[in-house]
Amino acid sequence: MSTAYELFSRRGIRDVGIDEVIARSGVAKATLYRHFPSKDALVLAFLARRERQWTLGLVVAGARSRGGSPEERLLAIFDVFDEWFRGDDFDTCTFINVLLEMGCEHPLGRASIDYLSNIRSLVRGMAEEAGLRDADSFARSWHILMKGSIISAAEGDVDAALRARKMASTLIAQHRCPFGEGTDPK
Repeated sequence: MSTAYELFSRRGIRDVGIDEVIARSGVAKATLYRHFPSKDALVLAFLARRERQWTLGLVVAGARSRGGSPEERLLAIFDVFDEWFRGDDFDTCTFINVLLEMGCEHPLGRASIDYLSNIRSLVRGMAEEAGLRDADSFARSWHILMKGSIISAAEGDVDAALRARKMASTLIAQHRCPFGEGTDPK
């Protein structure tokens, strides 16, 4: 799984064959197919691992540890992105890559759509914690900022997360509930 994770993260799905995964990992073909009956099954396991390690382990955990308030935790997503974009391990968003590579009708494309939806759900929950209004619309707009900054960084704009963070502050302000609408004005 570690070998497949590295290869799929860096090069995509179609460019990596099962024979290369087997050769690089040193596992027997029968062993691989016992655990993953098809390449799609291996990729689905990779996507699940990516969600655990990247979405939950890096982005959400990093944002929660950096922000003292719900709004600060939302903005800290872009602080995490900024470090990621400047690091040697920046490899863009696997879920976007797989969706674009495989298409929305392919099972791997549909799985990627589900993982992207999970990210929006996490952002929606953070928006609700912050007392922002219309949390679903907020999460959709926020997710556009996240995905756009990733694409911009892939184009070479290492300051993309900083630019997105500024726009994100404006988005938060637009979604704050006016005083007296059932939220704490803090």
